Amino acid sequence: MPLRRHWANFRCYDCTFTGSEAVDYLHELLRSNYNFGPEVTRYQTQQLLRKFFKAHVIEDVKGRHGTEEFEDNSHLYRFPTMSPLKSLPTRPSWRDDSDLPRLIRWDDYEELPQKENVAPQKSAVLTSDLWNKRHSVAIGDVHECKLIRRREVTSKQVDHIWKSMTITHLQRVLGLKTLDGILNPAPVIGKDIVVNIYNVNKTGIVVLSNKMLLTFLGLFPPGPEGNDAKQPLYPGFERDVLRTVADYYQRLKEPLLTFHLYEVFVNILSLLQEQDKATEALQVSCLLLPPPNRRRLQLLLRLMARVCHNPRLPPLNDTIGTRTLMVQMFSHCVLGSPDDMDLDELLATKLVTFMMEHHSAIFQVNAKLRCQVEEHLSHLKRAQIKYAGSDTDFSASPAFCKQIKRVDCEEQKVIGTQVPLQQLLEGLIADQELPAKDKRKRLKQFQKSYPEVYQKRFPTEESKAAVIPEKAPRLKPHLVLFNLKKPFQPFQRSWSFRA
Repeated sequence: MPLRRHWANFRCYDCTFTGSEAVDYLHELLRSNYNFGPEVTRYQTQQLLRKFFKAHVIEDVKGRHGTEEFEDNSHLYRFPTMSPLKSLPTRPSWRDDSDLPRLIRWDDYEELPQKENVAPQKSAVLTSDLWNKRHSVAIGDVHECKLIRRREVTSKQVDHIWKSMTITHLQRVLGLKTLDGILNPAPVIGKDIVVNIYNVNKTGIVVLSNKMLLTFLGLFPPGPEGNDAKQPLYPGFERDVLRTVADYYQRLKEPLLTFHLYEVFVNILSLLQEQDKATEALQVSCLLLPPPNRRRLQLLLRLMARVCHNPRLPPLNDTIGTRTLMVQMFSHCVLGSPDDMDLDELLATKLVTFMMEHHSAIFQVNAKLRCQVEEHLSHLKRAQIKYAGSDTDFSASPAFCKQIKRVDCEEQKVIGTQVPLQQLLEGLIADQELPAKDKRKRLKQFQKSYPEVYQKRFPTEESKAAVIPEKAPRLKPHLVLFNLKKPFQPFQRSWSFRA
C-alpha cells in the first residue's frame, strides 16, 4: 500500500492512506491476480478491507479499530505499529562465546574448560604415528583399501531383474515348486512390468504413449446424483451405451488376460476362498500383462463395479439383474483359452466376479515385491570397499547357496581351518633364516595354541628331533673350574674359556 502524508483537521499525519486509496489499490491488485481475476468487484474489495479493519490489520489515525465500519471515502487509516499476529517465541541470543557448545575435531587439541573440584587432565597431542599405533593395537592392522563402484546398471538389466523377481514372487504366492506347464517365462517382457508399475496416473491406471481413452466411465457415475445434466438423455440411452462398450470389447482378438497367462489365472481360482492370498496373486499376475491390456481391464472392471452399485440406473435388461448381466456380457472378454472349452465360461464367470468386487486392491502395486526389487537394484548401484590383494569381484551377482548337513559342515570347518595351519607350521620349520632359538620359541607357542595340528605333525619325540635342532648343553663355569671328585690340576695354557 503506498503511504504518504495527509492533512486532516489542520493536522498532518505521516505514513497514512485514505479509505478510497486503499480500495483502489487493493481492487486493482485482486483483479490482476490469477487467483481472483477481473470479476472481483469494488464492493467485494471494500468488504475485505472491513475484515482487515476488524482484525486490526489496519486502524484509523486515532488508533481505533473494529468499533466502526471501514468507509470508502477520505477518512484516514494507517498500519498499526504492532503486528496483529501472535508474537513468535524469541530465542535466547548467544552473546558470550563461552556459552556456545563446541564441536571437537580431530585436529583440535585445546584444553577444554574443567569442572570445579576436578583435577585438570594433562592434554596430550596425538600425532599421526601415535594415533595409528593405538588403533592398530585395538583393532589390528587395517590393510589398504579403496572404494570401487559397480558397473552401471542398464535398462535391459533392470527389466530382466523385474521379470525374474516377479515370476519368482508369483511362484511363491501360488505355493508351487515350479511353474513348468503353467507359465512360460520367455514371452514375458520385463519392460511391460516396469511400465505397469511406474507409468500410472493418480488413480493407478496405466498411461500409454498413444492414449486409448474410454469415456464410458463418465456415463455411469457412482452415487445418487445420476448423469450429468449436460449429457443427452433419452429412453434407452443407458442400454445403447452399454451395447457400444460391449461391442468394443467383444471385437478384441484375444481375452484381456491373454492366452499365454490362461493357466496362471486358472490356478488362482483355487485361492479365491483365501481373499488376501488370491488378491496378492492377482496383483502379481496382472503385472505380467501388456500395458494396453492392463489399462483396458482396469477400466472395464471399474465400469462394471460402478454400474452394479448405481441405484439410480434404470434396468439394463428386462429378464436378468444388472450384476448378472455385466458378468455374463464381459466374462469371456476377460478370460478364455485358445481351445474353446465348455468349462471356460464357468471359470471366467467365477474369476471376473471376484476381480470386479476387489478391483481396487488388485490393481495396486504389490508393496513387498516392489520393495524387494528396488532394494536389490539399489544394492547393485552401491559403492563397495575392496582391499589390496583381494580378488573378490563385487560386481558379480550373489552365488547360489545350498544347504548341507551338519556333519558335512563340521568336516568342512575342520578341513578349512587345519590346512592353512599346517602350511603355516611347515613354513615355520623350513625357514632357514630364522635363528634356532627363535624357531624353538615360535614352535612352542604354536604347540600351545594349536596342539592338535602340532601333535599330528610331530607324533613322537624322534620325529620332532629329526626336524627341530636340539638345544646344545651349556656347562656352568664353576663346574669346569672346580671338580671336587678329581685332584686339582693346574690349568693348561691350551684351554680356552667362554665368558
